[in-house]
Amino acid sequence: MPRFIVSIVFALCASTSHADVWTFETPSENIQCVVGQGASVSDLSCTIIERSGAPALPRPADCQSDWGHDFFMTNTGAVRMLCQPVNHNRDGFDRADYGITGEFGGFICHSSKKGLECRNEVGHGFFLSRAKQRIF
Repeated sequence: MPRFIVSIVFALCASTSHADVWTFETPSENIQCVVGQGASVSDLSCTIIERSGAPALPRPADCQSDWGHDFFMTNTGAVRMLCQPVNHNRDGFDRADYGITGEFGGFICHSSKKGLECRNEVGHGFFLSRAKQRIF
């Protein structure tokens, strides 16, 4: 069983009285995600370490840091892009091999050679690849 699925199964079986946190990345190691699952809300944060092309949303006037790399959503909320320095560390994440779909904490994510697509319980989500990022 791939490590990505093992991580998800383990996290879902663990007690949710405290927040559970786990990580995964695409095989290229260019997209890394952190999932936090609590008793009443879960969140998903994904980072594109190296990207090209225009960001999914215009840079806010008050953003003085990196923009277009970090995406955040809760299991029922809209996607937000975060204005913050990019973490270039490529260590310690479980691999979400191409073709793998994971369901966890109110999210469904699918890793493919085209990129990573994640959706929450109410249909909000994003598609991330080096060349293109889209929020829906």
